[in-house]
Amino acid sequence: MSGKTLTQSEAPLLEVKNLETAFRIDGEYYNAVDNVSFSVKPGQIVGIVGESGCGKSVMSLSIMKLLPKENGKIVGGEIKFAGINLENMTDKEINKIRGKDIAMIFQEPMTALNPVFSIGYQIEEVLHNHMKISKKEARAKAISLLKSVGISRPEKIVDEYPHQLSGGMRQRVMIAIAIACQPKLLIADEPTTALDVTVQAQILELLKEIQAVNDMSIIMITHDLGVVAEICDEVIVMYAGNVVEKTDVDTLFHDPKHPYTELLMGAIPKLDEDVEKLATIQGIVPSLKNMPRVGCKFAHRCPKAMPECSLMTPQLAETNAGHEVACLLYEASRPKEGMNAS
Repeated sequence: MSGKTLTQSEAPLLEVKNLETAFRIDGEYYNAVDNVSFSVKPGQIVGIVGESGCGKSVMSLSIMKLLPKENGKIVGGEIKFAGINLENMTDKEINKIRGKDIAMIFQEPMTALNPVFSIGYQIEEVLHNHMKISKKEARAKAISLLKSVGISRPEKIVDEYPHQLSGGMRQRVMIAIAIACQPKLLIADEPTTALDVTVQAQILELLKEIQAVNDMSIIMITHDLGVVAEICDEVIVMYAGNVVEKTDVDTLFHDPKHPYTELLMGAIPKLDEDVEKLATIQGIVPSLKNMPRVGCKFAHRCPKAMPECSLMTPQLAETNAGHEVACLLYEASRPKEGMNAS
């Protein structure tokens, strides 16, 4: 955890309200992000977890306004950064914020970095786009950034190309590019997925150090609950485009409420338990075209599902102070057991 003490009165840096993002498939739009709301305060690290296909990365691309224009769009809700509605901004206006005030570490650095430009050129490009800086100053800054993210021999690496670096070094370069202009908000999309355990720990430690020095907010998108426990203050659990649980990291690990969260916790290997087989969640996340229009989207995989779960859509509601869950098990207005599902 970042260890930052947050006050209730502190105004959010980022506010996402009732966000709906859809993709066009065979001429019809389907929601990949469905009615998602959350906020991030200054200096806070918020984790967003869930299986692949739950809408985590689509939500981050929505915030950055990097959705594919040919078949993706925001169809509802709003995204406010420092009180400004990003959805109303033109491409020229958003380009002044993107990379400067909001930056992103993409999931796969080998595809995010341009193979035909040197590492130094790609860092310097960000600096030239957002700062009045000479070529000499930009190069010196690029070398300094590489050094700050733990790359040895930065004076040499600055002139090398992405394919000449290891996966861990490429990820550090991505972090250097992201923090070049000291953004207020950093979105890290699965920043450690392709790395071995040792390098993963180094990258997480690096992010915590950078966050503490710059007092920036971080949205950590991951499917690894170990990463969440290591770095996050609050956690948002997503399933099939919806937020199903939202609370602080300690509460989530000690008192998970939603059956999906409980199953995710149960799938974590434990050193003190002798088990022959890890727990699994039966089934898969439904595709956008096959997403249930009514009822709980997790019902067909849920061991606690009731007949009414396929008929009623659960709403995110507070079960305890600061702990919200979207499940009929916790809705006071839930119909009685034994309701006919036909």
